[in-house]
Amino acid sequence: MNTHDLDAFIAVVETGSIVAASVRLNLTQPGVTRRVQNLEDALGVPLLDRTAKPLRPTVAGREAYEQGRRVLGALADLAASVAPVGTEMTGEFRVGVMAHLSEAALSAPLDALREAYPRLMLRVGTGWSPQLVEQLQRNALDAAAVCLPEGTTPPAGLAADDLGPQPVLIVAAPWLEVPSPARLNDLAQYPWVMNESGCGFRRVIRRSFEAERLPFTVAIEANNSDLRLSLVARGLGVGIVAPGALVRSRWRDEVKIIDTVDFRPQVRAWMLYRAPAGRLAQPIALFRDALRDTLAEGPTASVKPAEAAHA
Repeated sequence: MNTHDLDAFIAVVETGSIVAASVRLNLTQPGVTRRVQNLEDALGVPLLDRTAKPLRPTVAGREAYEQGRRVLGALADLAASVAPVGTEMTGEFRVGVMAHLSEAALSAPLDALREAYPRLMLRVGTGWSPQLVEQLQRNALDAAAVCLPEGTTPPAGLAADDLGPQPVLIVAAPWLEVPSPARLNDLAQYPWVMNESGCGFRRVIRRSFEAERLPFTVAIEANNSDLRLSLVARGLGVGIVAPGALVRSRWRDEVKIIDTVDFRPQVRAWMLYRAPAGRLAQPIALFRDALRDTLAEGPTASVKPAEAAHA
């Protein structure tokens, strides 16, 4: 079995086409096709569903992809372990970031990685925490920054570094006359503007309402935080927002922060990765530490309920 054939197959799976894989590998399309066919001949099974657009791996192809990534990772670890001191790290580092953490993760942490490892190809994607955990477990990611409900144990089989609690603010249009401070039964009287299902904060809030046998009604789902704030400002429901996002939003003066008595929506951020991390141990640690520091710094301006406009 040729590792170049394995490289070509993995590129096709990850890009979804022979054309895109040929661009990534700087090969001709027939060259990529030939390498994939060589791997299929060596393994004795078809690895791609060629009737699907984009191309998808077969059941055997999915297993070959996941095992193949591990094989190539092990080979890269081997090369790194015997490389002369001072050799720059190459290859790729695939990181997933939960949407709530993306602004923090794509600032100083990303810059720190690029400065420390200029020849390491960074591939960063965003998604909801359950999706990122699933991708990490099937080796589609090397590391992921996620948010889990407070008290939730990170998935077994993954290394987990605690990045600290992540609070959010509850906001509403001033003229909606939501009490502040408010109790859960007060908030249950209003519809909510939320992320789509899969958001860790939404799950925490729903569980809190269900524990008190109170209704939790989501009137509008919107993934963009500034769009959600605009809907909240128009009185379409109560919403949640990260302190930093509120500081930077043009809708900041159009909403009121609602203090709460018996309810503090909060999740905990984690850096998850597969252990042992091998040659990527240092990039993961650098990204983790920079992200933890960025999150600890918080927004550039303080936001407190007592200081909110129209409070």
